Amino acid sequence: WSDFIKLTVNNNKPQFVLTVSPSWLSPGASVTLKCEVEHPSAGWRFYWYKTVPKLSDRLYRYELLPGSDSGTEEDSYMVHGQTHTAGYVCRAGRGEPVFYTEHSKPTFVWSGDFPPSASLTVSPDRVQHFTSDSVSLSCEGNSTEWRVRRFPEDSYLSLCSDWGTMTGSTCNISGLNSSAVYWCESGSGQFTNSVNITGHNMILMSPVHPVTEGQSVSLGCRLKTGQKLSNNVFFYQNDKLLQNHTRVELIISAVSKSHEGFYKCQHSGKESPQSWMTVKRMFCFPLQNCSKHSPCCRSTNL
Repeated sequence: WSDFIKLTVNNNKPQFVLTVSPSWLSPGASVTLKCEVEHPSAGWRFYWYKTVPKLSDRLYRYELLPGSDSGTEEDSYMVHGQTHTAGYVCRAGRGEPVFYTEHSKPTFVWSGDFPPSASLTVSPDRVQHFTSDSVSLSCEGNSTEWRVRRFPEDSYLSLCSDWGTMTGSTCNISGLNSSAVYWCESGSGQFTNSVNITGHNMILMSPVHPVTEGQSVSLGCRLKTGQKLSNNVFFYQNDKLLQNHTRVELIISAVSKSHEGFYKCQHSGKESPQSWMTVKRMFCFPLQNCSKHSPCCRSTNL
C-alpha cells in the first residue's frame, strides 16, 4: 500500500483577472485581452465578452465576442477595429459538463474620440482643474437615460451619485481630489468618449478633446492661488523644453501631427501634471458637391 494523501476541494470558483493593452486607444492599434489566474493549470478554455450597460442595477450584461462561443485554447484574444471606449470581461471553463469560473471584473479600453451618437462634455472645458473647482460632466446623445462612471475609485467603477450629484444627464462635482477617467453610459448600451481629469494646485490649460490639424491651440499655466505668472514660464512636450517667455501661454498657430504628445508647464520650481494632446489629421476628398452635410474634408485619428 502507498502512503495516504489528503485531497482538499475548494468550493470557491477560481477568479480570473482580465488585462487589456493598450488601455487608451491609439490610431490603428488592436486591443489585446489577456485572461489570467493566480495559480494557472491546464485544460481551461477561455470565453470573451463585451460589456453592455444595465442602468437598472448599476451593473453590466455580457455579450460573447465573435469566435468565442465554444471558448478558445489561448488565454489571449485580439480585438481589431475598436475605435471607441468599451468594456470587456473573460471567464474560463473545463470538463464535461463544463465547469465555469466566475466572470472577471470589467476592464476598459478608453478613447477620447467621439462615437457617432454619444458624447461627454466637460465644463470648464479643460483636462486639468484645481482641487477646489466645481466641474460639470454632461452626457449627450440618442438616449434619455445616462449614468457617469469614473475609474479608479475606492469602490470599483462607482457612479456619479457616490461622489457627485446627478441632475438629468449632467454630473456635478464640487471638488477633485484625485486623477480619474470619466465616461458616460446610456440606457441603450452606448459608451461615450472618455476624459482623464485631474485636480491639482498648479494646472496646464489644455484642450479636453482631440484637435484637428491646422487649428490654433493655446496652452496656459495657472496657479490655484490666483498669482499672476508673468515670466519664467517653461513649457515641455514629452519632457523636452519648448520655450520660455514673459507670457503665460504657449500658442501653436497651426497644429500638426508632430505636436501630438504630453505637455506640462513649470514656474518657480512648481510643475503642473502632464496632459496628452491628440491631433487629428484632416483628409480631403475629390468631391464636387460639398456641403456641411457632405463635407469635402473630414478629420480622422489616423
